[in-house]
Amino acid sequence: MRWEYQRPERDLFLVDGKTAWFYVPADHTVTRVPAKQSGDLRTPLALLAGQMKISRVCSHVEFSDVEKPLVEGNAVLHCLVRGEKQDAVSAEDAENALSASANDAVFFEVARDSGELARLIVRQAGGVSVEFRFDNWRFDPAIPDTMFRFEPPAGVAIVNGELADGKS
Repeated sequence: MRWEYQRPERDLFLVDGKTAWFYVPADHTVTRVPAKQSGDLRTPLALLAGQMKISRVCSHVEFSDVEKPLVEGNAVLHCLVRGEKQDAVSAEDAENALSASANDAVFFEVARDSGELARLIVRQAGGVSVEFRFDNWRFDPAIPDTMFRFEPPAGVAIVNGELADGKS
């Protein structure tokens, strides 16, 4: 998978199947971590964008009363991420739990007529919120394999990221 960002600054997040790479051109630095040990939420949630296999990421899904859809008629679902405590963040307590530094809250806005993912919201403790919006879905477009391989440019420092268990 490949995520390219333009704002707030240009950067690239790429997973080639073995390694997750996070490249910030302005910093002349790339961070790499084994893909299976990447704590970045984009890694597991990216599966949803292409295959919508919510059961691989969420242990429980329910309609959300906390988050409202951007498009009238769409449904907003709250996902309890696998491995998180069942009572940590419910849809009703999402705002309170987040302010109390609980686990992440993940919401999906889905078009009821097609089932297509329209928006993904990840709210983390400390008030950090990331929102992705999706439209103009194209399935299996012709994209060269080179788009999913990362070659650090000359002069870029490669930093080994921290693993999930805190080891480098």
